[in-house]
Amino acid sequence: MGKLIFYIADVFAEEKYAGNQLAVFRGANRLSDAQMQRIAKEMNFSETTFILSEIERQGGYDVRIFTPQEEIPFAGHPTLGTAHILREEILQGSVEKVVLNLQVGQIPVTFDDSESGKGNYWMKQMETSFGQRFTPESIAPILGLNEREIDNRFPIEEVSTGLPFIIVPLKALEALKQAKVEREKYFDLIKNGWAKSILVFCSETRSPQNHVSVRVFADYYGVPEDPATGSANGCLAGYLVRHRYWGQGRIGIRSEQGYEIGRPSLLFLRAEDQNGQISILVGGKVITIARGEFV
Repeated sequence: MGKLIFYIADVFAEEKYAGNQLAVFRGANRLSDAQMQRIAKEMNFSETTFILSEIERQGGYDVRIFTPQEEIPFAGHPTLGTAHILREEILQGSVEKVVLNLQVGQIPVTFDDSESGKGNYWMKQMETSFGQRFTPESIAPILGLNEREIDNRFPIEEVSTGLPFIIVPLKALEALKQAKVEREKYFDLIKNGWAKSILVFCSETRSPQNHVSVRVFADYYGVPEDPATGSANGCLAGYLVRHRYWGQGRIGIRSEQGYEIGRPSLLFLRAEDQNGQISILVGGKVITIARGEFV
């Protein structure tokens, strides 16, 4: 296999040692699928990415994403984090846009260093798709909650922008804090379903600057709880405008996640629903934490 250069970055982090950890490997074209999976399991982060080539192909860079359990076609924080490593370490900060060629398609990531952008990376997500709906009675026991704690003004629904999630609206922050997945019931729910992960959210937040609090459970992928999930928050953004959560088809909000597992994270969500066509941008900061070699 030879030596592999890799980086560790904190994504959707306002400071070091927060947000969601990501390992990014260069020179991965000489690795087999099995080797990539073993390395991802060794790193044991929510995701690990592998840059297959540092030469553009059709305007983008070929990248693969692995959880500790399996390869996935798209994920948010790996997209932003890998774009950051490409821009800072490989392209030496010379570009403001990096395109990743993922299994789900090409995902553009832009860097905004303006006063309003505050050094955020932004990714444009794929078209939003909506799947089946669930009843509060079927979902509440899986989360260890009473069905009265679910906000029944809005649906419990599968949503995808490349990777599907079950979106569950809650009434209060206390319920979100108390949510605890019953694994046997969870695996029974998802075994034949489209979405394999659950996002719970509420509009009560820890910080008055933020608009939603979020938790994401993805034990199917080897991630019992994720500290910051760009793909899931993108799905949430699409859900919020489709169902006019705040009475409007356009939002620009701040989403907080990861507090329950000691990795506070901040994501910026922009979405607009124009006659059923939903456009979504998810943004946040990325901080390089470490550089090293696998030998």
